[in-house]
Amino acid sequence: MKRLLTPIIAIVCASLFSVGAVAENKQALDLDALLQQLEQGQFAQKAQNTEREQAFIQKRAEQDQILRDTVQVRNQALATSERLETQFEENEFKLADLNNALNTRLGSLKELFGVLQQVSGDTKNKFYNSVISAQIPGRSEFLDEMAQTMGKSSKLASIDEIERVWFEIQREMTEAGKVTRFTTSVVEADGNKVNKEVVRVGPFALVADGKYLEYNGVTGTVSELIRQPADRFGASVATLEASNGETVQFGIDPTGGSILGLLVQAPNLQERVEQGGLVGYIILIVGAIGLLLALERLVSLTIIKAKVNKQLKSETFSSNNPLGRVMKVKDDYPTADSESLELHLTEAILGEVPKLGRNLTIIKIISVVAPLMGLLGTVTGMINTFQAITLFGTGDPKLMAGGISTALVTTVLGLVVAIPMTLLYAMLNTRSKNIVYILQEQAAGVIAERSERG
Repeated sequence: MKRLLTPIIAIVCASLFSVGAVAENKQALDLDALLQQLEQGQFAQKAQNTEREQAFIQKRAEQDQILRDTVQVRNQALATSERLETQFEENEFKLADLNNALNTRLGSLKELFGVLQQVSGDTKNKFYNSVISAQIPGRSEFLDEMAQTMGKSSKLASIDEIERVWFEIQREMTEAGKVTRFTTSVVEADGNKVNKEVVRVGPFALVADGKYLEYNGVTGTVSELIRQPADRFGASVATLEASNGETVQFGIDPTGGSILGLLVQAPNLQERVEQGGLVGYIILIVGAIGLLLALERLVSLTIIKAKVNKQLKSETFSSNNPLGRVMKVKDDYPTADSESLELHLTEAILGEVPKLGRNLTIIKIISVVAPLMGLLGTVTGMINTFQAITLFGTGDPKLMAGGISTALVTTVLGLVVAIPMTLLYAMLNTRSKNIVYILQEQAAGVIAERSERG
């Protein structure tokens, strides 16, 4: 009932609007005309609904056809899936039968190819880092491909491939016992790439132009070591390059470069001194000053001792040595008694002592201060180390290396300066006192002689 009233109400509303419009146009309608107009509107609405229903029925037929086509495609796909699944299962059974047949036919050969795969992989890793590959490249690529091929059961190695693996291993053993020369591209320390004649010492070392070289298996290049080992090793390289087959001494690294890498990383003397920092330089400056003073005293006391010894053998007193100047006091006071002469001689000896002991006190102070300065550097380095630990923790030892190096190097420098300064002071002080003893001895003889005369 509600569905029926809805279109009627709509028609009535539309009619009322039409009546309103007619009223505005001042056109009067009677009830028959209004009823006729309503019937016409109802007929038009019915015709429109009928048209809509026919369109819907037509589209529904199209949708049903699409559904039938989709169901047909689905059924075909399910049939194909079942057929492929059945075929897959059949292929699995066939593959299992074929694998069993292959394993049966291979027999012990399968173990042989497994060993061949393992040998190829191990030998490839050895060739990869061997310096012999710098002279004979391309060996590791073949063995790598060989190992990968052996890992697949679909392809077996041929006799030629097996023989080549044996050949490469034998060639590596043969070349390991030779010292050969060959020409190759070498990357110098400044980055330039130059063709050079390289000397290869078995599987241990590559050298050229008096320098050690390294082989990079990743890039396949030969390059100079940025840091070379000590001079004695460089001299052995030059001797090896200049030899014509005779036996020479040469330093090799049997670990494949590990020892050489550690050797070139060891700091030299200049770098060790630089690790001491400012305190280390101050210690060296103070040590140099003390050494110069000690050398000056050593030369002076040696000359004075020689002159004193010469004066001891002469009856004529000279003013160019302490003994001559002291002995002249006897001639300056010929009539003085023994007590007065003793006082005058003592005065002359006391005048010579400061000259003989000049700068010895400074040398002694340096021998005492140098280890204290080293201790100062040690404390400073440890402070820096603890600061680094506070900021960054103990995860990276390199952060603490600077402070520890300063602490250790300054201690060493302080001892290096203090020990020779102490020995030099003791030696120079002994020489000075020996000369003073000679002066006192000769003065005592003069006094004794004057007393005897008196």
